[in-house]
Amino acid sequence: MDRTNTENADSSDASAGTTGVSGAGPGGRVAAFDGLAAAVLDDRGAVTGWTETAEELTGFRAEEVSGRPVRDLVADLPDDQRGTTHIPTSGRVRLRHRCGNTIDVTFRTTRVTGSEEFLVLAAPAHHVADHQNGAALLRALSTQHRITIALHDTDLTTMQTNSTPGGFDGRPVQPGTRRYDVLGPEDAENIEAVLRQVLKTGVPVLHRTQPVPRRRNPSRRHALSLTAFRLEDARGRPTGVAALYIDDTDRLRARRHLDLTREVAERVGGSLDVVRTAQDLADVLVPVFGDLAAVDLARSVFDGEEPAERLGGGDLQLRNAALAPAAAVWPAGIRLGNPVPPLSDHPLLRSFQHGETVIYGRDDFVALIGGPHLAEQLLPQDARAVMVAPLYARGLTLGAIVAWRTGRSELFTEDEKDLMRQIASRGALAIDNARRYTREHRTAVALQQSLLPPATTDTPAAETSGVYLPTGRGAGTRGDWYDAIPLPCLRLALVAGDVIGHGIPASATMGRLRAAIQPLADLELEPDELLSRIADLVQRLAAEAPPGNHDVVGATCLYAIYDPVTGSCAMASAGHPPPVLVRPDGTAEAVGIVPGPPLSVCGMPYETTTIDLEPGSVLALYTDGLVDRHTDDVDDGLRRLTDALAVSCRPDRDLDETGRALLADLVDEAPRDDATLLLARTRTVAAGDTAAWQIPADPAAVSEARQWATRQLTAWGLDDLLFPTELIVSELVTNAIRYGRPPAELRLIRHNVLVCEVTDSSSTQPRLRRARTTDEGGRGLFLVAQLAERWGCRHGRNRKTIWSEQPVDCSR
Repeated sequence: MDRTNTENADSSDASAGTTGVSGAGPGGRVAAFDGLAAAVLDDRGAVTGWTETAEELTGFRAEEVSGRPVRDLVADLPDDQRGTTHIPTSGRVRLRHRCGNTIDVTFRTTRVTGSEEFLVLAAPAHHVADHQNGAALLRALSTQHRITIALHDTDLTTMQTNSTPGGFDGRPVQPGTRRYDVLGPEDAENIEAVLRQVLKTGVPVLHRTQPVPRRRNPSRRHALSLTAFRLEDARGRPTGVAALYIDDTDRLRARRHLDLTREVAERVGGSLDVVRTAQDLADVLVPVFGDLAAVDLARSVFDGEEPAERLGGGDLQLRNAALAPAAAVWPAGIRLGNPVPPLSDHPLLRSFQHGETVIYGRDDFVALIGGPHLAEQLLPQDARAVMVAPLYARGLTLGAIVAWRTGRSELFTEDEKDLMRQIASRGALAIDNARRYTREHRTAVALQQSLLPPATTDTPAAETSGVYLPTGRGAGTRGDWYDAIPLPCLRLALVAGDVIGHGIPASATMGRLRAAIQPLADLELEPDELLSRIADLVQRLAAEAPPGNHDVVGATCLYAIYDPVTGSCAMASAGHPPPVLVRPDGTAEAVGIVPGPPLSVCGMPYETTTIDLEPGSVLALYTDGLVDRHTDDVDDGLRRLTDALAVSCRPDRDLDETGRALLADLVDEAPRDDATLLLARTRTVAAGDTAAWQIPADPAAVSEARQWATRQLTAWGLDDLLFPTELIVSELVTNAIRYGRPPAELRLIRHNVLVCEVTDSSSTQPRLRRARTTDEGGRGLFLVAQLAERWGCRHGRNRKTIWSEQPVDCSR
């Protein structure tokens, strides 16, 4: 036969280690022997026996080969070997097929005991190679400790497995067993359903995760990765199923830990609220890491302050900030906002205070919290173990994360301890960021509120109420402000403004602008001129800003002056939203004002708009945080504000109450911008409390003006002011005739002060000076300043007014 003797494993190697066979394949033959041909040779190599499988292999019938040398069937056999009678024990040859083809076969011979004949077994070489490779693969898989392999027949009975007592189920699986003999009914049925499907369809299952409980501890479950594929014979007929089980518990645990770490990074830290951040941290731990979780924070952290360092037992100054799940049945002593009770000086507590994550058993925890009685108030029901990790960031221990496992849950492991340490580190940074924001936000809000005027004022011109609501997001206040500035002659200036930027710099800028507007208002400038001067100031502030910050210094502003004598209100806007007017009849509308550029734009003119206000009207000034919301445009917000003002500004309702209710209704829970609202309910001076006369351009009119004033003060019952008023009128009218231009007018106004005004058409600014002894004039304004409580001059369009005020005794 072949010229070389090649060592070959017999066909039993393909099923080495198999100790049980459940049945035969189709046709009554075991699938492993399909294609195995047999022949009997005499001692000369002639065929004396020929099997059906040999006929199937070569195509020759028994009568055709009987008595012939088997070498006649070998193709390509050298002539010098055709006469030999030596029969090799094994090898590989190419046989002729009856149809003329050749077949590459592997053979093995053995002498029949007690006879001179030989039994020859042969099979196609590729079948033998397949059996050899399959046996090698099976042996390799059988030696893998982390892979359990099981070969099942068509009834899904285990024919062979490498399962050992150290396997996932704790004891070896014997051949002839089924899944029901090893697993619980539900788990066995789930796995067998998968295997039946594979056997039926031939579609393999790859890496299907199947949780399986531990036999010795059913509360702990393995995560098995199941891979199964159908076994077939050489003709493609199903012979069983091969299943590979990989204990994926560690990998999946590592994956869960990685997922948990990622989720902490994604979900924790998105809020700058300390309590919200703590709640996010507790929520992310349940149920992935523990059955219950709590976050306790130092009491000072809630206020944005740094916690004090503490060692040992006692009151740790901790308060509960978050619980998860909130709907769980928590012990009576664990409630949101509750202080953590004093603890014993336990070694594990000391370890925690030195920055270590610690795991308490139930007994240790009972000892820590002071005994069984207190434990009932603080220990969750069925608690098995608790892990406590310090929230440590930037050298500060801000609090602690506490995670419980209850019931039949697994105990905490060392790798979970390391995981908790990482989570606590991330959580601590997020909470510390929120703490620092809280501190900065409170500081900015305190500064902002300290720079704002009193919330309410009451002047002859109007009663006012201002409300300020700081932003609930970002890095602090946005520099919004309002102001109500009493002016001479009973007039009132109303201001609303919004500074670009946020935080303390914005509050500081706001304070500088408000401080600048007040003295300019005292100069009684017209609204457009005042805004122009403030715009110049903003340009100087921008020039003083650090490089790169010039463009972030700016503001919008609305400035209005209301005169209760005439009932007129003059206003100008520097990029600010228009005010809303609510008339006494309840109708409301936005005032049609022409806005100028924001204060950061210099050199552009502003336009003054004048409207008449009825007594009892409400003028509302606000900032854009009240009308600019995420889902609405500014016009919608303005309409909503106008409608709300029309409903709320009732004459019988307190103005301060109205403002606060409006802010609560119109602003989001966490507004993205500051919001301010200034409400002014106007008043007018009664017609009987004013008197006015035209002054002729004649020096003799000075005497006549004194007579007008004397008669009017007598009618008002202000006899005690007759003498100083006559002198004031005399000096002011004299200056108007001598230095001014006609027409000129004298006006007296009675209220809590007596106002004397002389208006002429000259723009010359009067000056107060001290006259020399030899001077014949120059003492007029000096006398006015001595007789009046205060005096001044204001300019209008093509006119000026010199005024004085004297206090009136209102007790009469």
